[in-house]
Amino acid sequence: MEKKKIKLKNGETYAYLEKGTGEKTLLLIHGNLSSSVYYQPLMDRIPDSIRVLAPDLRGFGDSSYQNPYNSLKELATDIQLFLSELKVERVVLVGWSLGGGVAMEFAARYPKSTEKLILINSTTHKGYPIFKKDTNNAPIFTEGYQTKEQLSKDPVQVKPILEALATENAFFMSYIYDLTIYTNQKPSPENAQLYIKETLKQRCLVDADYALANLNMSNEPNLYAKGENTIGNIKSEVLMFWGTLDKTVPEYMVNDNLAALPNAKYVKFEDCGHSPLVDKPDELTKEILDFIL
Repeated sequence: MEKKKIKLKNGETYAYLEKGTGEKTLLLIHGNLSSSVYYQPLMDRIPDSIRVLAPDLRGFGDSSYQNPYNSLKELATDIQLFLSELKVERVVLVGWSLGGGVAMEFAARYPKSTEKLILINSTTHKGYPIFKKDTNNAPIFTEGYQTKEQLSKDPVQVKPILEALATENAFFMSYIYDLTIYTNQKPSPENAQLYIKETLKQRCLVDADYALANLNMSNEPNLYAKGENTIGNIKSEVLMFWGTLDKTVPEYMVNDNLAALPNAKYVKFEDCGHSPLVDKPDELTKEILDFIL
């Protein structure tokens, strides 16, 4: 499946995958250190009677990176501009991991464009913090970074990944994925190579990490930002997924979202890590189709 490209009114160019036709449109928003290509297991299983759009976010995959960003709200605006260019008025939003944060920001800001919301192993609406580290590189749970520059030097979660991206170190990135994402099943060697190749295209890691840490749609402050109290603006039906072997997003984050979104259904997958797209593609697809049809 080849990517298409479209120019947005803010000067960015978005690359995207498209499949199927029909009145109902499913918009797939990927996570950090990934791209639209990671959604292929789901796209392959969605019937052609549903239109599926899977963009690369700004600075990821084959999309442009003309301007840095500080918040997931900016990426949500990109998505709205993307849909506007394609003349799509209303979508079922699917967000995986970081993409869940973008999807929640979109649903809160553009409720008329949001038919339903699906969160796959999503970050909490209260943000995904990166804590400062002590001299032993252990997290200091009461301290966050004040600036992007400080965060970029985090010795555990950021700097090693930046170096791997800069040197296109596929071996190291595969090791990180095996350690944190593929804690149950692993993709085929061919798909794994394809996915990591997409990951290594990312140019916006510090922006993405900083935006995730600063995400706060609750009514309480976190280490990085005052709460904007916008989570209540989401009125659509919500479907949430989480895997019991997820080492990236702890279940309390899912429960945070569940408590804040009363019109939500929660599906927990046993023997599943951070990527149900790899571990439970058939079950994931069935639940999604049952929810949207």
